[in-house]
This record gives sequence, structure tokens and C-alpha cells, in this order.
Amino acid sequence: MQEAHVYRSPSGCAAFLANYNSNSHAKVVFDNEHYSLPPWSISILPDCKTVVYNTATVGVQTSQMQMWSDGASSMMWERYDEEVGSLAAAPLLTTTGLLEQLNVTRDTSDYLWYMTSVDVSPSEKFLQGGKPLSLSVQSAGHALHIFINGQLQGSASGTREDKRISYKGNVNLRAGTNKISLLSVACGLPNIGVHYETWNTGVNGPVVLHGLDEGSRDLTWQTWTYQAYFDTPSGDEPLALDMGSMGKGQIWINGQSIGRYSLAYATGDCKDYSYTGSFRATKCQAGCGQPTQRWYHVPKSWLQPSRNLLVVFEELGGDTSKISLVKRSVSSVCADVSEFHPSIKNWQTESSGEAKPELHRSKVHLRCAPGQSISAIKFASFGTPSGTCGSFEQGECHSTKSQTVLEEMHWEAKVRRRHLPRQLRWRPLPGCDEEGGGRGGMFSRYIGDSSD
Repeated sequence: MQEAHVYRSPSGCAAFLANYNSNSHAKVVFDNEHYSLPPWSISILPDCKTVVYNTATVGVQTSQMQMWSDGASSMMWERYDEEVGSLAAAPLLTTTGLLEQLNVTRDTSDYLWYMTSVDVSPSEKFLQGGKPLSLSVQSAGHALHIFINGQLQGSASGTREDKRISYKGNVNLRAGTNKISLLSVACGLPNIGVHYETWNTGVNGPVVLHGLDEGSRDLTWQTWTYQAYFDTPSGDEPLALDMGSMGKGQIWINGQSIGRYSLAYATGDCKDYSYTGSFRATKCQAGCGQPTQRWYHVPKSWLQPSRNLLVVFEELGGDTSKISLVKRSVSSVCADVSEFHPSIKNWQTESSGEAKPELHRSKVHLRCAPGQSISAIKFASFGTPSGTCGSFEQGECHSTKSQTVLEEMHWEAKVRRRHLPRQLRWRPLPGCDEEGGGRGGMFSRYIGDSSD
């Protein structure tokens, strides 16, 4: 379905041409002019004649990053255990009932302990070989560790779809006073959703110990803290920590917090690479089956020439020997541009009396990082290419001269700016009529390899 929304006034006219079909181009006639509308897009005509913008034909450069280790420094790790008993020195709040986590922590910490004591009579049947006790805990999320008398009894976490936790497991209590400690973990703050300011986090209950006349739960949480020293690598490349071997926690470098890290693995099929159609969270997924974030940026301004202190607070456990400091560099740069999607230098200001369009010819912009230059052109297509950076494919319409023309051009050493070559300007090509008719279906896409 296509629609035209026209706004007229004594001073002029503006129109918006919309194509709601998410799969096919549309050829339309508006005010005796022919226009081609890409799938799921809107064209803007500020004078009801000239297309100055289409939402599906925005030219942009994208880059493929490469993370690599220079092998200059290895980390010798020191390790110590944080005893749950050390919590006695931490600030405490005593109240009747369970409190919402973020109302207590005010986001000053991701962690909140819920602690209580339960007295057990020596005459309890479970102490004489009877049925063991079990503990059930209800939490609003996001993760939970259960400790009894300093010993970890179990852990649970919510999911992206349902952050709530329902835990039930056997617990080992002894005669006398037992200490139950629940460590609730918040994985960030909500930032989208209906009335998300009312969403709860933390242990909201009920918490029930099954098998006794009185309820009792004891959470003992053993965590590990790691620290190491490293020297700052040479070079100007941005740096990052490779945390692919760890689980979940927080990082400090020279006393500065880098923030949280979590190696949660992305789910999905990573097959839908088109943003056309209604928005869905599953559109254009990448890295399925891989950690949602593996590398964490390290500001170079925080580093010293040598003996930089790295502290890692790890909740779930991991292999610290595989943590490494890596450099980030651009391995490929890509750009795509539409021949009939001009760049507007100036259209109209409020003080001007009439619209005065000043248009630029379509350009391809490929820029390398400082110290790098383009070493090769891996892909070039003038026609109807598809795909994303690193996985472009030729469409049914393609000029066979695309790559040859670009390879024969003179390229500057570090900054690449070139108008669309005259040899690639629009003209009928086999397979182009159906999608490239009217004024606007021709695209050019380029990938350039970068090198030092």
C-alpha cells in the first residue's frame, strides 16, 4: 500500500510519499511525476516535486573491527576470597519484611544482601535423619545466590523475557542459630516499557523454609576477587579487555571502575537482515550463540606506563589466565549511497522568501583510521546490491564495471572522498527496470580493506 500526505499553504507545498510494502519497490505517479519508493520507506518532497530524502536510502560508512593482542605483556594473578562474615562491617538496615532492592541501594551498587537468623531446636526430626528441609524464594530479579551459614546452597537467575525468579532447593541447617543470607543481583536499570519506573527488583517474597515449624533460610555467598598488574602497550590504538573467559562481575583499573561485564550468550537465528516492516526485537540480530559483549573499552588516560592494577570482581567463576588486553583496529570500511539521493547543502531558511535547493552529487565516503590506508577494494557494485558490511551481495541489477572503475581511480592515502564515477551514472542495465525505475532505485556499495 502506498500513500501520499500533502500539506499546502499560500506559501508553498510539501509532500510525503510512503510505501508500506515491506518487500517490494513501488512506482507511483504524484502530481504528474514518476517516483520509485523502496520497500517500507518515506520520501520527502519539500516543494511537492523534488525528493530530498528517503528513509531507506541513507548513505553511511560502517566499519568492521578487529581485536588483536600484541603479546607484549602477560598478567601474573593474585587471588583472595571475600568471606561472607566480613559483611558485618558493612552498613546495615534492619526492618520487618522485605524491601525493594533499588529503593535501598539507589543504584550505588548492583548487590544487596537480605539476611536473617533462624533458630532450630535440637529435637527437630530432620536432624534425626528425617526428610531434609527445603527453601523456596520468590524474587523480582535479576539474579539470586542463596547461602546457609556461609555455604553456597544454590543460584538462580531470570531471563530476558521474564526476569522473575522462583527458587526451591534443599538446605542444610544445624541445631541452634542458623544464618540465612540471600544475595540479590541487579543487572542494570530498566529503560523501556510501560510504567517501567514501577517495576520491582530484588527479593520480594515469599521466602519459605519447608519442613520446620518455623521458616528458615541461610545464604552463604562465596565470591572471588582477582587482581593483576600490567604495562601499557605501545601504539595509539584504542585498548580493550578481553573478558571472554569469565562469567559476570565488575572491573576496576587503577581504582577506576570500567563497569559491569556479563558473558550472557545471545539467542536467536541471526537470519533476518532487513529493517523493513514493523519493528521487532529479533530483526537484524548478530552474534547469535556468542557473548553479547566480550570486549570492554579501557580509556588510555587511566593508564600508567607500567604496573597498572587490574581488579576483577567475579560472581560465577572463570579462567583469569585468558584475560588479555587487546588493541582495536579497523579491518574493513564500507559505504553505500543512492545515486538519486542527493546531499542537501541548503533548502530553505525561515527568512528566505522561496525554496532554493542546492544539491550535491552523490558521493562515496570511505575513511580509514589515523595511520591506516585502503589497501584493496574487496567489493563494489553499482545496481541493487544487498546485505551488510562484510556480507554484501550483488543484486539482479549490477554493472560489471563497478569494481574496475574504482580500482583505476586515484585514491588519497588516508581519506577517501569521491563522487560517483561518470561510468557508473544511471542508465538502463539488465535486471534494473523493475526495482530501479523512476527516480531512485540505484545503489552503490563498496568495501575497502584497511592496512597500517
